[in-house]
Amino acid sequence: MSDFERFCPVGPAWTVPWEEIHAAFDWVRRLDGVQQDAVHHAEGDVATHTRLAAEALAALPAWRDRPADERTRLFAAVLLHDSAKPDCTQVEEDGRITAHGHSRRGDLVARRVLWEAGVPIAWREHVAALIRHHQVPFWALERPKGDLDRIIHRVSLLARNDDLGLLATADILGRLCADATEMLDNVALFLQYADDDGCLDQPRRFPSDHARFSYFRNPDRVADYAAYDDTKVTVTVMSGLPGAGKDHWIAANRPDVPVVSLDDWRERLRVKPTDDQGPVIAAATDQAKVLLRAGTSFVWNATNLTRQLRARCIGLVADYGGRVEIVSVEAPPEVMRRRNRARPRPVPDGVVNRMVGRWETPDPTEAHRVDWVLNA
Repeated sequence: MSDFERFCPVGPAWTVPWEEIHAAFDWVRRLDGVQQDAVHHAEGDVATHTRLAAEALAALPAWRDRPADERTRLFAAVLLHDSAKPDCTQVEEDGRITAHGHSRRGDLVARRVLWEAGVPIAWREHVAALIRHHQVPFWALERPKGDLDRIIHRVSLLARNDDLGLLATADILGRLCADATEMLDNVALFLQYADDDGCLDQPRRFPSDHARFSYFRNPDRVADYAAYDDTKVTVTVMSGLPGAGKDHWIAANRPDVPVVSLDDWRERLRVKPTDDQGPVIAAATDQAKVLLRAGTSFVWNATNLTRQLRARCIGLVADYGGRVEIVSVEAPPEVMRRRNRARPRPVPDGVVNRMVGRWETPDPTEAHRVDWVLNA
């Protein structure tokens, strides 16, 4: 049983064991004393708000009616939803307290916490997606339609929009603010919008994998447009931390396919992992272009830990009319670190720790196909 299961409230009392939670998790204790904007958080520091939000979630009939695993997953999300505020909070010149970017950074914090806790990948990414977008329902209908559509579609593919609504509701009820009623009304409108689009509690349907890929790459594309699939070559883009097992997966699953490997180029160019990677990326890109022009399918082997890094090679492949399949390989923390240290050219532990801090698991909005592989 995980700590999240152990601490998740159960009936008939539905009590949140806050003292035990506070003692068990250092990332909860980091919230102590972190101040917030008094206009929207008159209840006090982030730790107080998180406790109140957890208690609010536990009191919601819609949450209590869920199966136990879904209740636990949402409870983990509410505990982690503001976990990045200690890193993002600052006092502005006019005295206001802000925490810009805490949702996006919270995605990264939650991923690391849940990876180290050993929860299943899909469970972890469900929680991370909720945290990344947990403020969206507050002001959803003020966003441009295309922007909102892409958010609810992404959430539907990784998590559920009704879960996002429950998290947002608990977040609002766990604070003291004058506009709470307006915010709750906005959450209700958000849920109705997602329901009307057919993706409240299920993934948004697309005409094809290529239509989905094209939709998320083209801001002017509508979700129901059946984009013509004219792909000519398939590129497998690897993603994973050092020691996760990417080379092993390639040897077992793509033994006869050319590989564009950043590690190989580092060795050829004598570039260390701590050096400027520009020459390595340039050489790998040139090799990839040769293969794409020839219509040859290949594997792009690199850590590719962030969406921004993956977008570079994915964009190149798309420009050449290629089909993109991402394989995200991971292993438990100690297994990964042990494998990395045993490599002929290990990546320094400090570098690996920084990589973990910015790790974004690939998701279905980025490629024609995304596979999550646990190589334990």
